[in-house]
Amino acid sequence: MRHEQIKMIVTDLDGTLFRSDKTISEYTEKTLSRCRDAGIKVVYATGRSGSDSAINSDYFDARINMNGAIAKVGESVIYQRTIPYGVARSFLMSCDKRGFRVTLQSENMHYSNFAVSDVWSWINNYEIVNFKKHNIDGQKIYLVGLAPVDLDFISSILPTELYMVMANDGLLMIMNKEATKSKALSAVSDYWGINLPDIVAFGDDLNDIDMLSIAGVSIATSNAFDEVKAVADHICKSNDDDGVAKWLEENVLSVK
Repeated sequence: MRHEQIKMIVTDLDGTLFRSDKTISEYTEKTLSRCRDAGIKVVYATGRSGSDSAINSDYFDARINMNGAIAKVGESVIYQRTIPYGVARSFLMSCDKRGFRVTLQSENMHYSNFAVSDVWSWINNYEIVNFKKHNIDGQKIYLVGLAPVDLDFISSILPTELYMVMANDGLLMIMNKEATKSKALSAVSDYWGINLPDIVAFGDDLNDIDMLSIAGVSIATSNAFDEVKAVADHICKSNDDDGVAKWLEENVLSVK
């Protein structure tokens, strides 16, 4: 497709739009604003929760959080797929018994068997719970500090309604099988009446592959996993070199 036909930009955050220090450069901020001024919708799609203080929602027209478990336009939820507590409870109990550090996240609250702030100092909204009595639906389960051999055990007890994906920082995320970036992106595009071929998507990690696969133009940052680069149409510069913004300026804004 011609890049001047792009009507929506969707980008991952960590390792893609964010630099390694978790900031967005002034140049990238201005580039996203220019895209919006040109009538292009700008969306992020991340494993982070919407309450994450590192995310400034002012730059975006829609937000896809928790790897696709929830998508919002403004404050309106247009897509949501949760993990029912009835599905999660036995899995959480088995992980706890095995000695794994495990958390179920529901919106901005973390229900856990360990002090979450000991791993992520900026997260204080957590509660240490007895999973046997747990009765709250969530959007994401995550486990930290696993050994490779642990993945076989987790896979063997994973409920059929859920799937798991490993992030590049070693964080194992588990979601509803309908909670993917691609499905949430499809819901956002339907909301605005934008066709998938008119979308450009940026990513770097394994959980971005399904999103890149449905977009009209797919871009991997140069720091991306090889598996991500293999499905991408193009490779842009790294996240630390404002790769997303530079690609947009050269290939979208310059032809508008």
